[in-house]
Amino acid sequence: MVPLVRQIAVRFLSCTGALVVFLLCARSTFGQIAPGSPDHPWHTSAEQQLQTGMKGVRNPGFAVDPAKTYSLAELVDLAESHNPQTRFAWERARAQAAALGIARSELYPTLVAVALSQTNRQEILFNNKFVRQTIQDFAVAVELDYTIFDFGARRGRIDAAKAETLAANLAFNDVHRNIIFQVQRAYYQLLNASGQEDAARADLANAQAVQQSAEERLNNGLATLPDVLEARSATAQAEYELQTVLGAEEIALGDLATSLGTSPTTAIHVQALKDLTIPDSVGDTVDAAIDRALAQRPDLLQQVAQIRSANARIKEATAAFYPSLHVTAAPTGEALFGLQQTFPWAYTADLTGGVAFDLTWTIFDGGARRDNLARAKADEHAAEAQANATSDQIANEVWAAYSNLHTAFRQHLSAEALLEASSKSYDAALESYNYGLRNLLDVTAAQRTLAQARSADVLARTQVLTALVDLAFRTGDSVQPKPTVP
Repeated sequence: MVPLVRQIAVRFLSCTGALVVFLLCARSTFGQIAPGSPDHPWHTSAEQQLQTGMKGVRNPGFAVDPAKTYSLAELVDLAESHNPQTRFAWERARAQAAALGIARSELYPTLVAVALSQTNRQEILFNNKFVRQTIQDFAVAVELDYTIFDFGARRGRIDAAKAETLAANLAFNDVHRNIIFQVQRAYYQLLNASGQEDAARADLANAQAVQQSAEERLNNGLATLPDVLEARSATAQAEYELQTVLGAEEIALGDLATSLGTSPTTAIHVQALKDLTIPDSVGDTVDAAIDRALAQRPDLLQQVAQIRSANARIKEATAAFYPSLHVTAAPTGEALFGLQQTFPWAYTADLTGGVAFDLTWTIFDGGARRDNLARAKADEHAAEAQANATSDQIANEVWAAYSNLHTAFRQHLSAEALLEASSKSYDAALESYNYGLRNLLDVTAAQRTLAQARSADVLARTQVLTALVDLAFRTGDSVQPKPTVP
């Protein structure tokens, strides 16, 4: 007997030891959620699973016609339709609209239907013996619960949800405003890069013409080798600047594609800068632009909606100081079957239930309602202060955008005059050099001045267009419906 007990004890200890080892291994395997050491990157199967799942999250993009030349309006339409930020803001607005529906549902009674079935079997002491009793219960109950009045608590929650829904819709509009501006800015940056490429290629052609002229004069004994080396250096510099511009153009193209919501490798053809009309004035005053911005900027209107929401929360918090009355009605249809030993089955059915009125009034809560009301009032004051600060910021933004636009107008006029004068100066210097009346340094200096004038002219034209869209962005005009022509 003793050996048998000893064997059982040994086996028990062995199983216990194995269980402890398994639990320790399981803890080290499944409990490790942080990197194992500070000197190596963290890589586990969980990371691989996320990498695999990321393939389904990526936006596949949309088809862009590589043979089509897109206008700015068409690009904006593509961005509003495919940029994931608009989808995100739209879903947030839909979720807030659903929250408003939930708040409104409190104005209606709640009706719940319940079907119950249970069987109870027990031994009941009857005289000097136990009798088995079995009862089968079937019941169908309907419970109606309704708040008769609550001194405006539900109305406060509904008004707050309305204001928050309005704020979400305005946030959706503001996302469109930002996306439109992103597309416009990327579009004009691409036009500037393309225009700079044309200017750089023209500068390279001029440098090559000067180099060819210098080499011909050297062959004819009319120029020196330093002149030719200077011309070759100017050509190399022009080639270097062209490559720099080409790189900037590739980056601008990727920025435009990204703002549309597609891959930066997507090829997009846009209108050339020379095909666009550059305005020279804006028919608006800065005061009118500021007033318009304060009346229609979605981000400012969103903050005004937050003030409404805070005011509604004050009403809800105030209602907590007063009682609320609820009514509950629960009619129940019930069928009972019973069986006791030595007796036949018994059956009964009836309609039971009741109606209850519940008047609830919190007498003391340690100051929770008072503090909740104080917090709601502070939130309202904070929202008002934030709206005032945003108003000042918007006025300053419009003022800066308006000033930048008029500066761009003046720079455009100056750039045109500079380009015309530089072109004539270069032509005259090259012609004089060919006749031996000017040295090569004068020609290369005129060439560099012309190159800078070309670049400045392209930049000035795109700056006017960028300043115009920036003013529309700051005033909120970009998301306003266009007036219909009668």
